[in-house]
Amino acid sequence: MYTMLIQLTNQKAAGLLHELEELHLIKVLQENITTAKPKLSEKYKGSISKEQGKELNEHIKQMRSEWNSI
Repeated sequence: MYTMLIQLTNQKAAGLLHELEELHLIKVLQENITTAKPKLSEKYKGSISKEQGKELNEHIKQMRSEWNSI
């Protein structure tokens, strides 16, 4: 016996799985499992140093001021 994690791409597949469960061929352990996507701030936290971040912010400010002066 082994466990598989599957993603349904069609609602009809859920009905088929329930039919297989009624035939005692499979057992549905959990339904409606959603995976939480990490926040972008958490995903990229620590990817650049604080000094690089400050330099990037200054560069962005400069670019915005140049863009606004056009």
